[in-house]
Amino acid sequence: MAAKKTGSFTQRVIRIIKSIPFGKVATYGQIAHLAGNPRAARQVSWILASSSRKENLPWHRVINSQGMISLKPSAGYEEQKMLLLEEGVKFDKENKIDLKRFLWQAPFQPVKIDLMSHDPDH
Repeated sequence: MAAKKTGSFTQRVIRIIKSIPFGKVATYGQIAHLAGNPRAARQVSWILASSSRKENLPWHRVINSQGMISLKPSAGYEEQKMLLLEEGVKFDKENKIDLKRFLWQAPFQPVKIDLMSHDPDH
């Protein structure tokens, strides 16, 4: 099944984040790739920061590609870790999450953006 191509990158990112199930995590880069722009991990971070409350996103399920929480101590790290632990996500002694075990396997393929499909003559 392919991800929906409708909507802006931001709208696709929000839909994808809302799809991450309880007890699983996704990386910023994984979400960017699924939304059609594999190089936009930082944009995913910005969307998450600006839209989490408004869109009621499960923000705590998004981590970095090393399997770690990107937030700094006293700036959300502890809350994110607590929420993940409550969902059964485990951390090792280096505070890493085993991505082989907890990484969400999206049930759809990444959006393909065809930049060549735009015909300026029509």
